[in-house]
Amino acid sequence: MEFPERVYTKDEVKKARALIEKGHKHHLTVKGSRDFKHKVKDALELIKAADYYDFFRTYIQKIVEIDGLSQLREAEVSIWANEYVVADPVEAAGFLVQKAQQMKDYLEGRLYYETGEIRAVNKRIEFLEVLKERSKDQAIKKRCEESLRAWTETTYF
Repeated sequence: MEFPERVYTKDEVKKARALIEKGHKHHLTVKGSRDFKHKVKDALELIKAADYYDFFRTYIQKIVEIDGLSQLREAEVSIWANEYVVADPVEAAGFLVQKAQQMKDYLEGRLYYETGEIRAVNKRIEFLEVLKERSKDQAIKKRCEESLRAWTETTYF
């Protein structure tokens, strides 16, 4: 069974979910300028370092550079990202993991707005904590600490 080209209808979601339950992992593609691809590659290396790459490839198949607002495109199983969202590799990696969690929630039929956003941000925080622990690069550890402070000092969580 091949992964659906889009994931929008009940049948497409059901098929996608069945494949994921059987262990399907996407062959990730990145579309955009050379600079964009390089920055996404840096973020993906951090996702790999934290051992979140399989999770990410389970739920996202494509990252596309756009000029507009960065967002998850559930029906396309893709993330649209602008140059600013990938400028900092630690923030970019956290954003990508957060969007993968939102895609997971979408496919599982879980509420992915309101409380779903909290789950997604919590996944980002979890990722940053793991990356901070596993990274040997002091600059990455410091960026994780700064980002964690920013995400955990908010009154929303």
